[in-house]
Parts: sequence; C-alpha cells; structure tokens
Amino acid sequence: MIPIAIYHWNVGIVSRGKGKSAVAAAAYRSGEKLTNEWDGMTHDYTRKGGVVHTEIMLPPHALPSFSDRSTLWNSVELYEKAGNAQLAREIDAALPIELSREEQIRLVREYCSSQFVSKGMCVDFAIHDTNSGNPHCHIMLTMRPLDERGAWAAKSKKEYDLDENGERIRLPSGRYKTHKVDLTGWNNKDNTLLWRKAWADFTNDFLERNGSPERIDHRSNAERGIDEIPTVHMGVAACQMEKKGIATEKGELNRNIQKANRLIREIRAQIGKLKEWIADLFKAWETAPEQPQQSPGLAKLLMKYLSVQREKSRKYSQRWQQQHAADELKTIAAAVNYLSEHGISNLDELDAALSSVSDKAYSIREGMKTAEQRMKGLQKLMEYGRNYQTYKPIHDELKKLQNGWTNKRDKYEEAHRAELTLWDAANRYLHANLPKGTKTLPIAEWEQEYTALKAQREAEYDTLKETRAEVAELQKIRRCVDIALRADQPEQSRAKRHEQER
Repeated sequence: MIPIAIYHWNVGIVSRGKGKSAVAAAAYRSGEKLTNEWDGMTHDYTRKGGVVHTEIMLPPHALPSFSDRSTLWNSVELYEKAGNAQLAREIDAALPIELSREEQIRLVREYCSSQFVSKGMCVDFAIHDTNSGNPHCHIMLTMRPLDERGAWAAKSKKEYDLDENGERIRLPSGRYKTHKVDLTGWNNKDNTLLWRKAWADFTNDFLERNGSPERIDHRSNAERGIDEIPTVHMGVAACQMEKKGIATEKGELNRNIQKANRLIREIRAQIGKLKEWIADLFKAWETAPEQPQQSPGLAKLLMKYLSVQREKSRKYSQRWQQQHAADELKTIAAAVNYLSEHGISNLDELDAALSSVSDKAYSIREGMKTAEQRMKGLQKLMEYGRNYQTYKPIHDELKKLQNGWTNKRDKYEEAHRAELTLWDAANRYLHANLPKGTKTLPIAEWEQEYTALKAQREAEYDTLKETRAEVAELQKIRRCVDIALRADQPEQSRAKRHEQER
C-alpha cells in the first residue's frame, strides 16, 4: 500500500462584504505592515512568526509596479467600488514535510505558474512554517483580468436574452431581459476540482522525483471509499483563537468528530479482523478430511480453553495457579454471559452477531453524520444571527442620517464601516437561508436545538464506546477459541502449523 501524506487544500474569497480586505490578507500572509488606501487602515503583522518565503508572480502584461505587494493589492482595493466586492481568491494548502524548503517553494511556484499566472492572474504566495510539523502555503489571486496595457478590465458583460425569433425580451418595467457572461472563466465552479487535482498531481510528481513513497489524494473521503464524518472548516478567526488556547465551538466540534472517527475506525478494524478469522475457520473446515456437521459449540470450546490453561499452569506454584485460575474463570464467565445474553452458541451465530454489531456501528455513524451536518448549519445561523442583531442598530441609525453640509452620513458610515459590513454579510446570508417572511430570528431556538444535538452526539459517542467494549469482548472470545482449537488439532497438524508460522 502506498503511504498517504496529509492532503489539505482549501479555496475561498476575500470579500469586502464579509468584512475582509485584500490588503489585510496580504499583510497577514506576508508578515508585513501594509496600509489599505481604500479605508486608511494599517495592518501590521511584522511580529508574526513563521513566514519563511513570500513571492509575487505576474503575467506578462501586468504592470511592473505590481511586483510591490502594497501597490498590487491597493490597486485592487481602489478599483473595486462596491461594498460587497470580491477582492481576491485565496488558497491555502498543506506542504509535504517530505520535501525540502527549496522543493516546497519550487512546488508552489510551478503550480501557480501553470494554473494561474498562465491564465492571466496575479499571484501573491507565502509559505508559513513554525516548525510544528505543519508547513503550508497561502496563495492570493487577483479576480479581475488585465488588458494588454496592464489596466484592470471587466470580469463580465451583460448580454440580451432573446426569444425564439431572435428578438430581445422586454420586461414589464420596459427594460430588456439580460444575463451576465463571465469573460474569464475563473469563477467556473469546475475550477475548484481542477485546481485541487492539479495540486495533488504537482505534489505527487515532486514527491516521486525526490524518491519519497508518500502520495496525496485530492478526492473526498466518500470518493475514496472512506466512510467517516467530515470535519468543519475552521476559518482564520477560530484558528487564531485555538492557537491562543481559547476553545471555540468549531474547534470543539472538530475535536469531537475526530474522536468519533478514531473510535469508528477502531471498531471497524477489529470487526474486520474477527470476520476474517471466522472466514478462515469456515474455510479450514470445508477443506478438512472429516467435515463436522455444524460449527463447534462455543461453550464447549471455552471449557476446553479453561482446561488447556489449567494444564499449562501446573508447572507454576500453587499460589500462582490459584490466582491464574481465578483470572481465567472471570474471563470465561464474562464470555459465557455475553454469549448467553446475545443468544450465541456457535461460530455461525457469532458471525451473524458480528454483522449485527457492524450494522449498529454504521447506524450510529450515520446518525452522527446527520447531527454534525445540522450543527454546522446552526453554527452559521447563530453566528450571522448574532451579528445581525448586534449591528442592526448601527445600520438603522445610518438610514436615518442625511449628509447635508457636514457630510454626517458619510462620516458615520466611515466610522462604522466594519460593523456595517458584518451586518450586511449577515443580512444577505440570513435572507438566503431562512424562509421568506421570517421577521424574528429564532436564535434561542437554534441554541436549544444545538444543545440538544450536542447531547445527542455525546450519547451516540457513549453508545460507540459500548460497541467498542462489545467488540473487545468478542476479541477475548476469539483468543480463547483459538487456543482451544489448536489444542484439539492432531500433533502432526500442530507441527505443520508451527513450521508454516516459522
């Protein structure tokens, strides 16, 4: 099996509508001090550690001045006038620790050149490494094309919708119906998959060239046949809080998901081993010269195991024999109780019981998946709902103001730009995700539902732990049965088995 290295690749948008700034993002990623000329805010990240490399890559027709980080991103900020403008596309990806620093830089450079610069985008990338085993890169991309003179050009254009006769369609308002045509193709949803795959391809090529056996896989867990609960995307704010030791809801959710996934993997692995063991026993009986009419009774085998262990202990002191016998009796008693409670008397029924345990674990996992997905949605609703309520008074106050000769409205808007941006983002998200006509935000109900789902998740995790304990008991039974079966084998068969094991 080819070793799998860590794969992480995530893409997002730096949007003014969500309170973000391209200049601020560039300052953070590069560890520099930059001033945003659009709002006058200075972002100083010169004390940020772990920035080991930064680089700007430009297409041939870009202005040479864009090789300066401040010039590039301030040009973007000043050109985009809208309050909800999309300023940049950002990608963060894990870098293989198997590659040297020079190879990591070359990997990012070649990837960006092939996928973005060649298409006309300006690229600003940084590599972060705090020597904590998590080297990664941040890639910022411009979203507006440049014309042949190096000036920002249109992202899209409007075209008229035509009827079956090729005539423009007039709307009741008197205007003509139009649609937007993307002029770059950069916003095509298929690009995400293409860029993800390209990152895996480039990385694997570098790993192979460097003689490393590890590979990464861009496919999702479901596409790879890995049936686990997906974690949530943390986001910059939550990550920074977690690094400072401040627990967040998203962080807690991810920790619980990872804990559940580990438990599920353990249960499935143990069940797989037990099923394989039983299959091997059935196969051995089928090929035996004298096939038994039915699989051996487990109670009989457990008693045989006890007899074998008692015989083995005779060479030790009487005191040790007594203690050993007591321990073995406890083991057998627990095994017999389990078999009795579950109506298992032979290996056929044990095989069926294993399938039942596996189905139970699967059912629990599916329930946890559904709950976790809903919890993710509730987290977003609560976050945006609180922002909406918190900043609505500021928005309402702005609506009341008039500019007049003192430009009072403009000054108020400038002073509260961050809060208004957060309110606008919350307003748009809630309008898109709540039923029409919703007048009151049911934040208290969302919180109650989240708390209930959290309790449900904890109960399901406890059930998973019980399932693991059940599988552990079955493993003990397997051990006892194995010893008993080996004792029943003829001396010749045991000698042959010993020779094979050697």
